Amino acid sequence: MKRILAPSLLAADFKQLGKQIAMAEQGGAEYLHFDVMDGHFVPSISFGMPVLESIRDAGNQVLDAHLMITEPIRYVEAFQKAGADILTVHLEACMDVKATLLKIKACGMKVGISIKPKTAVSTLAALLEMVDMVLVMTVEPGFGGQKIIPETIDKVRELRTLADGKGLDLDIQVDGGIYHENVHLLLEAGANIIVAGSAVFAGDITANVRRFIEIFQNTKRCL
Repeated sequence: MKRILAPSLLAADFKQLGKQIAMAEQGGAEYLHFDVMDGHFVPSISFGMPVLESIRDAGNQVLDAHLMITEPIRYVEAFQKAGADILTVHLEACMDVKATLLKIKACGMKVGISIKPKTAVSTLAALLEMVDMVLVMTVEPGFGGQKIIPETIDKVRELRTLADGKGLDLDIQVDGGIYHENVHLLLEAGANIIVAGSAVFAGDITANVRRFIEIFQNTKRCL
């Protein structure tokens, strides 16, 4: 399964956003991770559709939108129109999660579902056939700069085993506290889409991306 880096734009310098997106793409980052926070489901507030729409022509990366908002079904069509290629919603934020996932699919986007660190992988068992990707949060959502919660690595391994048992070619994304020094732990557990913020945008962006990709290529999954 292909391993992909998804730089998190929350860590970018918005005065130089277009330039930094281009530098990440030059290094080989195929995705851009776009966090949307509403101040309700999580305490912080970030950005929304206008910013997403403004960057969709900045590069050729896949626009990976992560909605940390209550009842995201309300905004599925708006994010599709703004340019999202993948739309990920939180299991914990949806009153009718199946209806939400079906609406994302009907709008022509790839379907993602996310769980917080304390949510059990087993809660996803009946939904895995409906989604293209599961995002396992490796920190509590809503704040940058946190350290990875070690127990979430086991959740990635559990999820990959569950997906393999069902014969699913499932993308597993991880987000939070991920750096060059620890990303191998998540790759070994079965994650294949890696979100990183400051580890990409602090310093030489292109070199940081290339270092991640080098690690991707040299790390084997532990079965």
